[in-house]
Amino acid sequence: MSLPQTMFQLTGRGHAPASLSNATLLIIDAQEEYRSGVLALPGLDAALQQIASLLDAARSAGSSIVHVKHLGIPGGLLDPSGPRGQHLPEVAPLPGEVVVEKRLPNAFAGTELHDRLQALGHLDLIVCGFMTHSSISTTVRAAKDYGYRCTLVAGACATRDLPAPDGSVISAADMHRIEMIALADNFATLVPDASSLS
Repeated sequence: MSLPQTMFQLTGRGHAPASLSNATLLIIDAQEEYRSGVLALPGLDAALQQIASLLDAARSAGSSIVHVKHLGIPGGLLDPSGPRGQHLPEVAPLPGEVVVEKRLPNAFAGTELHDRLQALGHLDLIVCGFMTHSSISTTVRAAKDYGYRCTLVAGACATRDLPAPDGSVISAADMHRIEMIALADNFATLVPDASSLS
């Protein structure tokens, strides 16, 4: 019995990882909620170091950078006017860097993200941020519909423990791994960490 293959392998439509020199770095929802709020993520610190490394490399290379910021519930999750809705300072945008605000998990839905990416002129996106199973997954899947090629940096993303219908808990690590495998099937080229990109 042969080993299973990804849809990319079966169709021959896979692509090599992007390089920072010819791609836009897309940082999704790197916000305080995921460090100190209700949605605090177990893997945040390690992922944040990876995002910071990508951001430093992109800035040094003069690469295109887009920060996505989720506008949450006033007084609640990702409160847009409170501290939990703010960018994590380690990876906050510098003046002049593009910031796209969203209200849904899919960063293309009801936003100017597609127009901003088109203006930057890159087909390839290098994607990182939070949460793997939610905004990362929905945005990467939607990006394919718009004709982009995503390179997903596994070590620069994180998610949280989730309850299963049977009362058990899916750990953040397992949820992250499963979502990465699903996205690598047909939606993104997967690399383990920031050092894997040129």
